[in-house]
Amino acid sequence: RIILSQQRGGTPSLWAQETAANNNKKTPICLLVGTLDVVLDSSARVAPYRILHQTQDSQVYWAVACGSSRKEITKHWEWLENNLLQTLSIFDNEEDITTFVKGKIHGIIAEENKNEQPQSEEDPGKFKEAELKMRKQFGMPEVEKLVNYYSCSYWKGRVPRQGWLYLTVNHLCFYSFLLGKEVTLVIQWVDVTQLEKNATLLFPECIKVSTRDSELYFSMFLNINETFKLMEQLANIAMRQLLDNESFLQDKSLPKPRRPLKNISALKRDLDARAKNECYRATFRLPKDECLDGHTDCTLWTPFNKMHIPGQMFVSNNYICFASRAEEACHLIIPLREVTIVEKADSSSVLPSPLSISTKSKMTFFFANLKDRDFLVQRISDFLQRTPSKKPCGIDKEWKWNAADPSSESNAPYSVSPLAVSPTSALSHRSVSFCAGQVPTASQGLLKLFRRNSEELSGPKGAKEKMKEESWNIHFFEYGRGMCMYRTAKTRELVQKGIPENLRGELWLLFSGAWNEMVTHPGYYADLVEKSMGRYNLATEEIERDLHRSMPEHPAFQNELGIAALRRVLTAYAFRNPTIGYCQAMNIVTSVLLLYCNEEEAFWLLVALCERMLPDYYNTRVVGALVDQGIFEELTREYLPQLSEKMQDLGVISTISLSWFLTLFLSVMPFESAVVIVDCFFYEGIKFILQVSLAILDANMEKLLQCCDEGEAMTILGRYLDNVVNRQSVSPPIPHLHALLTSGDDPPLEIDIFELIKTSYEKFGNLKADDIEQMRFKQRLKVIQSLEDTAKKSVVRAVSGDIGFTMEELEELYVVFKAKYLMSCYWGNNRAAAARRDQSLPYLEQYRIDMEQFKELFISLTPWACGAHTPVLAGRLFRLLDENRDSLINFKEFVTGMSGMYHGDLTEKLKVLYKLHLPPALNPEETESALEATSYFTEDVTTEGNATLLPLSLSWTGVEKGTSPQDYRYYLRMWAKEKENKKETIKDLPKMSQEQFIELCKTLYNMFSEDPVEQELYHAIATVASLLLRIGEVGKKFSNRPTRKSEDCKANSAQDPVSEEESPTSEQSQNSAVEQQPQADHEDKGSVDAQPEKTQQENQTLGDGSGEGQGSPLQLLSDDETKDDMSMSSYSMVSTGSLQCEDIADDTVLVGCEGSSAAARYGSTIDTDWSISFEQILASMLTETALVNYFEKKVNILQKIKDQKKVERQFSSSSDYELSSVSG
Repeated sequence: RIILSQQRGGTPSLWAQETAANNNKKTPICLLVGTLDVVLDSSARVAPYRILHQTQDSQVYWAVACGSSRKEITKHWEWLENNLLQTLSIFDNEEDITTFVKGKIHGIIAEENKNEQPQSEEDPGKFKEAELKMRKQFGMPEVEKLVNYYSCSYWKGRVPRQGWLYLTVNHLCFYSFLLGKEVTLVIQWVDVTQLEKNATLLFPECIKVSTRDSELYFSMFLNINETFKLMEQLANIAMRQLLDNESFLQDKSLPKPRRPLKNISALKRDLDARAKNECYRATFRLPKDECLDGHTDCTLWTPFNKMHIPGQMFVSNNYICFASRAEEACHLIIPLREVTIVEKADSSSVLPSPLSISTKSKMTFFFANLKDRDFLVQRISDFLQRTPSKKPCGIDKEWKWNAADPSSESNAPYSVSPLAVSPTSALSHRSVSFCAGQVPTASQGLLKLFRRNSEELSGPKGAKEKMKEESWNIHFFEYGRGMCMYRTAKTRELVQKGIPENLRGELWLLFSGAWNEMVTHPGYYADLVEKSMGRYNLATEEIERDLHRSMPEHPAFQNELGIAALRRVLTAYAFRNPTIGYCQAMNIVTSVLLLYCNEEEAFWLLVALCERMLPDYYNTRVVGALVDQGIFEELTREYLPQLSEKMQDLGVISTISLSWFLTLFLSVMPFESAVVIVDCFFYEGIKFILQVSLAILDANMEKLLQCCDEGEAMTILGRYLDNVVNRQSVSPPIPHLHALLTSGDDPPLEIDIFELIKTSYEKFGNLKADDIEQMRFKQRLKVIQSLEDTAKKSVVRAVSGDIGFTMEELEELYVVFKAKYLMSCYWGNNRAAAARRDQSLPYLEQYRIDMEQFKELFISLTPWACGAHTPVLAGRLFRLLDENRDSLINFKEFVTGMSGMYHGDLTEKLKVLYKLHLPPALNPEETESALEATSYFTEDVTTEGNATLLPLSLSWTGVEKGTSPQDYRYYLRMWAKEKENKKETIKDLPKMSQEQFIELCKTLYNMFSEDPVEQELYHAIATVASLLLRIGEVGKKFSNRPTRKSEDCKANSAQDPVSEEESPTSEQSQNSAVEQQPQADHEDKGSVDAQPEKTQQENQTLGDGSGEGQGSPLQLLSDDETKDDMSMSSYSMVSTGSLQCEDIADDTVLVGCEGSSAAARYGSTIDTDWSISFEQILASMLTETALVNYFEKKVNILQKIKDQKKVERQFSSSSDYELSSVSG
């Protein structure tokens, strides 16, 4: 390592050093050293400057301080000079000096670490150093947490750039320094559209990161699988943010590792734990809040085949689970609420370290070959002590009794059996109370209430049904019944053959995991029903509309009993999960659940379906269904390559898959057949739906390949599905609403549902659940980014008609606007920003920003930069745009405000500026005398700005979902009324008071700073301001002579605010007093020209008594440039040309009249009678070429946006030298 050293402060023991790579000389050796620093030492670029301590005649240097810039290291040196160097002079021995310096520095470091310890106590020192480097290198705030970092190469062209990849919660960052070439990349995870791990000849085993604009390749990882997995997790979290506002928060409840992990952050550990939790819950269908505590290898004794099966035991807060290594061998779930005894058995050579677990249902499970058995038993005991026992005893006994003797059920159509076949019979009596009438559906399914005839049961089909029940009873005897049942390949075989109707509800609850949630939430559904009864919102309105479309062909839903049960379940779920609320297709699925389950069971099955088994399916954008549709297309390309291209050309897959997946084939297949599909789905999950879909396409491949259009393909598939039959069903056939499509005279070919299922397992049964989850991640990236692009286009199209920006400019503005919103979600001090986003709102309303975010955007994008005054102007524009006063603005309001500054002529831009200095834009704190303007804006705010500034649709922002249909009709009428554009004229604008005018002058004065023609603009605005002050003074003379008519008008306008909106007489009567009309009064002109000296004196006097602020008349009017001859001649011409009033007497002096009193008034207090109109300001401005040119010059907003994106990532501390930054 080559170091440039410099002795400092006359102290032989302290040296300031700069690395050669950091030196301004671009010599080969400097470039080489800099490159080696980055490639070999991850912390080298953090501290290119440092201060060292050396004892004389010693080869040892002690590092005292380091810094990333000359400024930073100089600051350290100054501290040393002030606090340390003087003390060193009292020591005689150099060894004592060294000991003192080392002790002092170690003490400072220890104190600093002590202060920071609680924040990141788990992160190792080297990792903290890397996080510090990341923040300094990429300008990230402290809230942006580093998850992990890796050494790798970034391929820029064909050249690999070796450097460091930093993966933070919200960004992917890369830094490389190679022989003087610096590469810095910063990519937001929300911008990633694709992540792929592949290997090619050009890029050996690399990771490809795609965004909308570029493709980036990274390779040469030490552990590419770990890196790629972490990237996937972080990108997936970002997609969740876009989908449902979920942001990544450190999960404090996750178990801490027993041994500290080297160079792994707490966040990385938590992400790994989160991934394991998700896999654990998906494998065993456990509730969403279940957290895995740990897992260990073991064997399980299986009594049904007398074997010890190797596998893994998983222990969490409420469950002990087992999964065999062989996928189909055995799965086991033991809820801790069922456990009665956990004991250690005697070890032997055959069974080392055995553990026995007994349950309330008299089942005992033997585990062996357990490592650290004592610790495991202690953990299970701890969890057992915290587990409340909510499950009633004897449920398993009731299940066995009911299944063995189904004939014991009552045949009365509306009777409530004391021991129902449903597995929740012990809970049924409690749940009946949720409705005052004790409805039958509270305790049993609709099929039991609407009895089938006994002939079906006594025939061959009935015999087949009893055989199925007997097979399940034998299975229950051998493998156990209830939650603790051994689940093996035999279980799957029985499910494939169809679940008996008497057991369907019970087994659906067990296989889906809904039983666990229901038994741990007693009374939850009843409470929801009670709370939601009689409540009205948008979801309940949609539910009411779809109730009678839910299986109308089934007798259970041809009467109020079934309809009411369906209404209660759907409404209760809408209130449980307002994010989803209600989505079409939920009614069809729920109606089938109600046939076999009571209401509470159906509710919890719906919860399992919507929130775990089919995630994101039933939301406003059916994202989950679109994701699985993408998986279906990918599987079609893999398994049916010939058909895939044809289906893509026809566009069939996107049409069929949504209806197949959303309703689980219930809407496209006869009910008796589709319910068998549902049986297998609850056992296998989405994997089964995909493999059946592939089997259907495969069965129709020849016909589909010959299709000419989409309609023909849909006809073929529709005819096929209509004829999938279940010949074993004991229920009477239910007419299928799908029209039976026939071709010619040929009778349709029937397909047995069990043959279709068998074929699907034979041909496509090798699909793995893990592979599907991996594919889901890949497709989720694509789908959500596609939906975001659609949203952007929709929003841009919606606002483009009223805005002056081009489509390209609007798209760029939307990207910046959305990025600012998202940044507030993950960098804000609170999470309120995420809560503001409502997915049910139109795209235009989904992203909204508050005043602070708007100020940041305004400062970077406005063409009216006002220095320190810019945030004040931004706040005023925000208040003007925030019509509904909810302190948030949407994208249309944002671009409307921007367009007012960028587009239009001088008059339109000045009108915007004028409004920014009147209420509501101007705060009461900023001005006290604005009663007239406040009244005007209060009454006319919705009509005045619609043509140019305020969007027409803003009145919709305040509409809540809970409003009644009458409310919507009212708003429709209001919207139609708004659509009648009232062309705003300059006479509609209220007058401006003197205090408001001073604020306007202050804004203009700040606006012109740092302009190339700054002095000309100051000169011009000083001229215009002095003129307007006198115009207001003259106008006051005439407004103080009110006629009876004007007094009446003012009185009327005060009493009736609406009259002012329709006929603003008070404003126009004042305007008419100073209305400009042609006049040639030579005496007036002469009097003006004859008094230049007096006018100059007045100019001086006007500024003498008032405040010291930038916008005070002192600074505006005391400039020397306002007193030259050119200024006065210009002033005289403007005065005589624009200040011509009808009632001016011959002896009236226009300028300089009552000079002393005017000066006193301006100098001491604000004149409340003084006012000026927009026309007068406009006319005065038009006389100054510099002002006209300033407001009419074109500004490129795309360049502003580009600069803004660069500023977003400005380095928090840059060194004195600047390398040429190579953008990725």
